[in-house]
Amino acid sequence: MHHARRGLKAGAHTAVGSIHPTAIVDAAAQLDASVQVGPYAVIGPHVVIGAGSRVGAHAVIEGRTTIGAGNHIFQFASVGAPPQDKKYAGEPTELIIGERNTIREFCTINTGTAQDRGVTSVGDDNWIMAYVHIAHDCRVGNGTVLANNATLAGHVQVDDFAIIGGLTGVHQFTRVGAYVMAGFASHISQDVPPFMMVDGNPLAVRGLNLEGLRRRGFSAGRVAAIKQMHRLLYRQGLTLAAARVAIAELAVDDEARQDVARMLALLDASSRGIAR
Repeated sequence: MHHARRGLKAGAHTAVGSIHPTAIVDAAAQLDASVQVGPYAVIGPHVVIGAGSRVGAHAVIEGRTTIGAGNHIFQFASVGAPPQDKKYAGEPTELIIGERNTIREFCTINTGTAQDRGVTSVGDDNWIMAYVHIAHDCRVGNGTVLANNATLAGHVQVDDFAIIGGLTGVHQFTRVGAYVMAGFASHISQDVPPFMMVDGNPLAVRGLNLEGLRRRGFSAGRVAAIKQMHRLLYRQGLTLAAARVAIAELAVDDEARQDVARMLALLDASSRGIAR
């Protein structure tokens, strides 16, 4: 076994890391000196792990995987394994994980495929609960919550601050917008516009994620504009094209402009249609 400590600038971090003597860390892996690695963990040669990150017992981190600072990967997680895609032929694809993420027990996060951008990515400050699966070429933003057994198929995008309930499945090539709340055991096979609350199988839009918006500090004015977007999409019988035109007209100030931009970006990019 090898205890790799490459890529650290002298004096960059004062925290003291530790690698358990039973862990197997490839000599080519690049671990900051403050990284902690638990018993029987296995870390492969193309892995980079940033300052203050912790890797639990029996976790396996392999592939071309880059993990930023302050992450906590719990015991028995499998991070950076090859994609579950029959077309995969060993191409040097990647997994990139940002900072301060919590990745709980038995999570599986795979590298990308050559058929897409070749990268699976997870941003910062995500709370990824036990048994979550993040498949090849997924893009998970910042501040999301993926509850137990949530499953993202290949090429899924989950935008910032979305919450996906336990036992929820997200179909490949589907996008979940920012600040969405998806309830327990939902079946998401179409794109979900930002700010919405959805659940069920078949999926239904139940309303706005108002409590989530308030917790994130949205002002009364922002919430009012988002309520109007919801009405235009779901309550006034408009075609999607007509609703889009009306939503664009709501961008009357800086706050409304950023929220309208989020909505229009998803509507314009949607290839599977939106949940209506």
